[in-house]
Amino acid sequence: MKDRLFALQDQKYAQFHSRLVPTVDSCRIIGVRTPELRRLAKEIVRNGDADAFLCNLPHYWYEENQLHAFIISGMKDFNVCVEHVCRFLPYVDNWATCDQLLPVCFRKHRAELLAYIRTWLSSSHTYTVRFAIGCLMNQYLDEDFHSDYPSWVLGVQADDYYVRMMQAWYFATALAKQYEAILPYFTNRQLPPWTLRMAIQKAVESRRISDACKDQLRALRHDH
Repeated sequence: MKDRLFALQDQKYAQFHSRLVPTVDSCRIIGVRTPELRRLAKEIVRNGDADAFLCNLPHYWYEENQLHAFIISGMKDFNVCVEHVCRFLPYVDNWATCDQLLPVCFRKHRAELLAYIRTWLSSSHTYTVRFAIGCLMNQYLDEDFHSDYPSWVLGVQADDYYVRMMQAWYFATALAKQYEAILPYFTNRQLPPWTLRMAIQKAVESRRISDACKDQLRALRHDH
């Protein structure tokens, strides 16, 4: 696998990408672009090598973790997929791998997924918590939204930047999709000051939020 990855290496991209994932030692980043990694992940699955690769934890190379995330994301069996997710999450060491872990089967099993999300939210591991908030953002802001879910996100007490930024991203996205339910979190200042500022920043950059709402959010930021 190392040889395959180095055959796809782009050293300039490695230098660029290492600045985007500062929690990963740059010596562990080969420099393989995402489309190439996606193709390689599909090849691993097609050749029947996925099980052996997924069992080989922890990985050393950043790109191996990306491959791991892509392979899991394509799984169709929910029980198998979530088992692999639970096994992999403790080894996730950066926001990019965390956010690339997007299992397609989750959307058909949202009811079963909730119990796992509650467990992940209570984890002491940064990227497990970030992943859980991402699941709530990606899976439960449309027809399966419930007013309890924003309180779950707000209830996470974390000082880590990557968790707090995901909380802000969640509330900015939730405002665009569930405006009436989420606006009070902004106007009543239920969010911590830093999270509120970051959520407002993301919301005013969104094309899904009206200009009138953006003006209201800017006023909140100015007042604060």
